[in-house]
Amino acid sequence: MDSLSGYAHRPLAFVLRYLRRRLASHVVILTAVVAAVACSVGTQYGVKYLVDGLSAGPARAGSVWLAFVFLMSLIAADNFLWRVASWTASFTFVGVTGDLRRDMFRHLTGHAPSYFSDRLPGMLTSRITATSNAVYTVENMFVWNVLPPCIATIAAIALIGTVSLPMSAGLIVIAGGMVIAMFHLAAAGKPLHDDFADKAAAVDGEMVDVINNMPLVRAFCGLNFEHDRFDATVNRELTARGRSLRYLEKLRLTHAAVTVVLTIALLAWAIVLWQRGGATTGDVVLVCTLGLSILSATRDLAVALVDVTQHVARLTEAIATLLLPHELRDHPEAEPLIKSGAAIAFNNISFHYPGGVQVFDKFSLRIQPGQRVGLVGQSGGGKSSLFVLLQRFYDVQHGSITIDGQDISRVTQQSLRQATSVVPQDISLFQRSILENIRYGRPNATDDEVLRAAIAARCDFVETLPEGLATMVGDRGVKLSGGQRQRIAIARAFLKDAPILLLDEATAALDSESEEAIREALSRLMRGRTVIAIAHRLATLRNFDRVVMLKAGKIIEDGPPDRLMQGQGPYRELVTREMSRLAKHAA
Repeated sequence: MDSLSGYAHRPLAFVLRYLRRRLASHVVILTAVVAAVACSVGTQYGVKYLVDGLSAGPARAGSVWLAFVFLMSLIAADNFLWRVASWTASFTFVGVTGDLRRDMFRHLTGHAPSYFSDRLPGMLTSRITATSNAVYTVENMFVWNVLPPCIATIAAIALIGTVSLPMSAGLIVIAGGMVIAMFHLAAAGKPLHDDFADKAAAVDGEMVDVINNMPLVRAFCGLNFEHDRFDATVNRELTARGRSLRYLEKLRLTHAAVTVVLTIALLAWAIVLWQRGGATTGDVVLVCTLGLSILSATRDLAVALVDVTQHVARLTEAIATLLLPHELRDHPEAEPLIKSGAAIAFNNISFHYPGGVQVFDKFSLRIQPGQRVGLVGQSGGGKSSLFVLLQRFYDVQHGSITIDGQDISRVTQQSLRQATSVVPQDISLFQRSILENIRYGRPNATDDEVLRAAIAARCDFVETLPEGLATMVGDRGVKLSGGQRQRIAIARAFLKDAPILLLDEATAALDSESEEAIREALSRLMRGRTVIAIAHRLATLRNFDRVVMLKAGKIIEDGPPDRLMQGQGPYRELVTREMSRLAKHAA
């Protein structure tokens, strides 16, 4: 859905994209509304005929009843056509919001990790909702509040032309001037509406951020601080909204004054024509009712137009944030990764995070198929960066990364990530059942396959839960312990059965009683796969084929753990220090 990025600064084109998908329904709605308004204004002409007939006396009873039938037919058609428009809109407008949210969600989830690291999740999700609500509101306001008064004004002016062409011409000039002036004045208030839209999005983002971190807030007695902070955020939104609304009210007041003066002048003109014999009693009634219709229609139009500007401002702000081009896209000639031996090579890569310092400079590392490689070293050495680069969450600035000789920037991202399983230290779980969280490794897996993966990962704790695998894990797995969440992640990796396995201290959260069992499960999981593991507890690497020690983005030691222990390098020093620390702890 990267084509959406072309609409980032074109809100009208963005909305039209979704209206065209349901073109037939929108044509029915617009036709029904136009016809209904025409019938509504036509009733004024029906009243004129009725009044003229009544003025002629009982001798013209036939024309009176004809006028009566004409008037009743218009009233019936008016009501019926509005119901047709409303019924069709009830599923058409809702369908547009569904299409829009689906597309925007797909586009949002296609952004690179750097996009999400710079923005609050709550603010992003609120913008999708705001965009959907804004489009729904603008559609409704256009059909029910903008289009009808426009048509009514045009029709009313045309009917007044049957009484006096100069009167009709004057109305055209005045009404056209008012509409142009209202548009310009509404546009002048756009910065105020944009500011309100931005402040409103900030409130949503602030709420979600605090709620997601409630354990941290309570642990540090931060409730009062967060309440004060949120109050300040809300106050900024209220101030911005107040400025926006007051500007809109000034527009409405200006419009009201002009339309009152216009209607008075119009009626006076009609009476003068009647005095001179240039208009019938029905004509005066027609001009009076049409003048009131124009007053009401243009007032409704002014209110609708200035209200629409607020919603358009929020829509514009939201799509400008959400519809940025994706930083990571498949190459135009990208092909699926051909999985064979899973040999991995980092070839003279240079990389830095956006706006960050250099992580790698001409870094090279080759890993043979089926080899188990442990990455060790101090924080900031580049261990986690190798993980994210291998999964292509970022692109390198120079050099290349290959799997079985295929440059990962030239294969589809979907096939690349299907070739890797990840067991992270910070486990991500959905607020769904244990079964669904494990099945995420392979969505088409059967219940039996999920169960076998859970058994292989030693998820014995499931048997003690009242609902077993159907147990809901809570927000981000809050109902489970760290070790239980880790085992679910291992089961997910078992189920995915990918040729490349990435482990980020996969036994860090486990208690000593279950650690050996999980190590045995991991040993079976690693069998026949190319494994890269980030390890802070060096004992977990004793059965690995190779240890690579990193410092400041460079390899300072590389080899089998047994051979490195025989030397006098930094790896032996780290292991000795860890053993000494464990001995002190045991004592």
